[in-house]
Amino acid sequence: MKWTRDARPRRIVVISTGGTIASRWTGAGYAADASGDDVVATAAVPDAVDVEVLDLFNVNSSRMTTERQLILLRAVHETLADPGVDGIVVTHGTDTLEESAFFLDLHHSDPRPVVFTGAQRPFGTGDGDGPGNLYDALQVAATVRGLGVLVVFDGLVHAARGTVKTKTLASDPFADPSGERVGRLGFGQVDIEREPVRPAPLPVPGALDTPPRVDIVMHHSDGDPLLLNAAVAAGARGIVLVGTGAGNATPEIAAAVGDAVSQGVLVVLSTRVASGPVAEVYTGGGAVDLAAAGAVLAGTLRPGQARIALLAALLADVGPGERRVALLRSLLDGPVRAESSLAAAH
Repeated sequence: MKWTRDARPRRIVVISTGGTIASRWTGAGYAADASGDDVVATAAVPDAVDVEVLDLFNVNSSRMTTERQLILLRAVHETLADPGVDGIVVTHGTDTLEESAFFLDLHHSDPRPVVFTGAQRPFGTGDGDGPGNLYDALQVAATVRGLGVLVVFDGLVHAARGTVKTKTLASDPFADPSGERVGRLGFGQVDIEREPVRPAPLPVPGALDTPPRVDIVMHHSDGDPLLLNAAVAAGARGIVLVGTGAGNATPEIAAAVGDAVSQGVLVVLSTRVASGPVAEVYTGGGAVDLAAAGAVLAGTLRPGQARIALLAALLADVGPGERRVALLRSLLDGPVRAESSLAAAH
């Protein structure tokens, strides 16, 4: 399905958060310091698009935090409270873009698009990819509706859910290893090939003093429960266990998962494998035992986005216990009936 726009001007707000697209040489490496206006000034703007810039913060995205993601989430919702805004583009570093985009998508209830983009080559370089990516993101934000939060990079359109950084330095760093892209751009048109399936959106979390701690622990050939137990002792309210294969560990780790769950800690089981689902296949500390101990399987979500789903469940205004676990399952499953998420949240 090709999306084309009528001649009506579109008002797009660019929210700048830093990243490589805003990074300049410091003498010892690149660091984000260019303003949103500077970044926008490098790019052509599609016809009939009026751009406004909001400088939110300016950091390398490896320094992203839950506090900053909540600030970004609220800024997006406040911006969309203006009915005259047609869409939003978020410029963001690529290291944690997959986490911030998915976090916003889980809370995005507006048909107007929020489009994430960035760059793999720094601001102001002769071969920089930022200007082209920003142009494409503006084109998508001015054109589509009802697709949730999107990631636009290197002429491709991806759903926030499932899309992760699969290449460290290449110009096309993002893909969904277990799914398909949403579309592509070319010849002045946006070609949408599929509509993302999303759980029902969650309300924006209320103000809180300290976000819940959610840790990620990876299993390996010498893995033991030490780090998982340390996360519990440090006050983690949620833990993502990154298993091997289809989601496997050891009997000792399965016992530690059971202990953590008995203390009210939510545990999600993901995998270090690049694609495919977590599945209950093996015992002996495998996913069969981990699920029996109370771990919730992450489906095809990779560890970073599994952590975001867990974080969103903890931030949601629901009671502890079964309702929170039900909500977490719906966020991890993704393609579920919309009312299932709503029922879990109330």
